[in-house]
Amino acid sequence: MAASEKAKEITKGIYNAVVNMDEDTVVELSKAALAEGIDAYSVVMDGLAAAMDRVGELYTSQEYFVPELLSCADALYAGLDILKPHIKREEAESKKTIIIGVVEGDIHDIGKNLVKIMFDAAGWVVNDLGNNVSVDTFVEEYQKMQPDIVALSTLMTTSMPAMELIIKIIRQKNSEAVIMVGGAPITREIALEFRADGYAENAGEAVKEAMRISKGR
Repeated sequence: MAASEKAKEITKGIYNAVVNMDEDTVVELSKAALAEGIDAYSVVMDGLAAAMDRVGELYTSQEYFVPELLSCADALYAGLDILKPHIKREEAESKKTIIIGVVEGDIHDIGKNLVKIMFDAAGWVVNDLGNNVSVDTFVEEYQKMQPDIVALSTLMTTSMPAMELIIKIIRQKNSEAVIMVGGAPITREIALEFRADGYAENAGEAVKEAMRISKGR
C-alpha cells in the first residue's frame, strides 16, 4: 500500500473511532500513525478534529446526547495525548492563544466545550473561563493574558447584552483586540452590530475563523 493511502486509511480509522467512541482504537491507530511516519498535525486535524466536528453535528441533530459527546471527547483527548508532542510548532501555530467562555447569565457550555476541543486539537493555548463568566472576569483575564483571540459564547438571548458590553469594554482597553462570537442566537449581522471581528456558526468553523481574523496580528 502506498504511503499516502496508508495515511488516509489510518486517519479515516481515527475519525471513525472518535465518532464511535472507541478510545482504544484511537490510541492504537494514533501510535500506528507515528510508527508510519505520518504527519501528526494532519492526523489531528483530518482525523481527530474532523471527527469532533461530525460529533457536534450529531449532537445538534439530537442523534448524540451529552454522554456520547463526553465519550467522543475522551477518545479525542486520548489521541491528542499521543500525537500533540509530535506536532511541529510552526504547523500547529501553537504560540497562538485564546480566551474562551460563556458570558454572564448563561450556564450552557456544550457548544463552548466543543469549540475548546477544536482549538486544543489545532494546537492553540486555550484559557477556558467556563460558563456564566462575568464581564469583569473577561476583561481582567484579557488584560492579564493579552491573547490573540477572545471568544465569547451564549445560547440565551438574555445574555446577549453582556456579550456586547464585554466587547465594548475590551475595545476601550485595547482597540486592536481581536474578538469572535458564537452561539445559537448570534448571527453574523449581530456580530457586526456588536463590533466583533469574527463569527463562527459551529465548532468546525471556529478555528478557521480565528485564523482568518488573527492573521498578521
